[in-house]
Amino acid sequence: MLPLAVVQCIGAFLGLLAYLGSVQYRTLFRNQYQAVVMSQQLPFTPWAAAAESGKLFSDSLWIWKNPQKALKLVEVRDWDLVKAAIDEGHGLVMLTPHLGGFEIIPRVLAQHFPATILYRPSRQAWLNELVEAGRAYPNMQFVPTNLNGVRQMTRALTRGEAIGILPDQVPSGGEGVWVPFFGRPAYTTPLPARLANRNNTPVVMFTAKRKSLGQGWLMQATRLEPLSADSLLAASELNQALEQAILKAPEQFIWAYNRYKHPTGAELPPSNT
Repeated sequence: MLPLAVVQCIGAFLGLLAYLGSVQYRTLFRNQYQAVVMSQQLPFTPWAAAAESGKLFSDSLWIWKNPQKALKLVEVRDWDLVKAAIDEGHGLVMLTPHLGGFEIIPRVLAQHFPATILYRPSRQAWLNELVEAGRAYPNMQFVPTNLNGVRQMTRALTRGEAIGILPDQVPSGGEGVWVPFFGRPAYTTPLPARLANRNNTPVVMFTAKRKSLGQGWLMQATRLEPLSADSLLAASELNQALEQAILKAPEQFIWAYNRYKHPTGAELPPSNT
């Protein structure tokens, strides 16, 4: 019921509180964020980034509860690119990193065509119920990260529909490959390339950069070149595109997520072998 500006202020406060209150959170957040911005010769603003990280979660909750209000606050660019891709008739692989108001992206797309979104269920049942209820929306279907979910996504592409994947999540052991992400080995999914290469499906990277307080988001799209059939090369290409997307608003990325973790069952990264 609160205005977006108020919700974002609350989110910023909680983001700063988490940064101050948890050594583990702060260490992971600061190390990952600092390494990236310093390597790119960008300003290092940890307090601002911590506040923006809190807004990422408050934005998501507000979008879930106020989808129609949220749609009025999103400025969509490059829509002709998206329409041309879907009009090719092979479906669309949409990639949406955890940046800014990323939850608005599938809702914008769902205004135009059905979308099947891959997600990883939470281990906490109550949190899973909250997320599933919040994300429920007409013309959108969420499927879990398992074999059945992948099959449903394949069927959606066959029907010429869109599928969505969060490319910055670490896949389960045995389902990814180690490739560089901002100069460090990161376990990365080759799934977008496998799905896209089945039928020459266009792959588009979307971002939803947060505007000034309470003003909504700027949604932009970039069509990627066809991804390689080789898993290692495809995952490298995916991470390069992801890096470019994050650098549009690095302070708005989810730096508290351990992108470089070693999932159980995965082989060791090249630097450790």
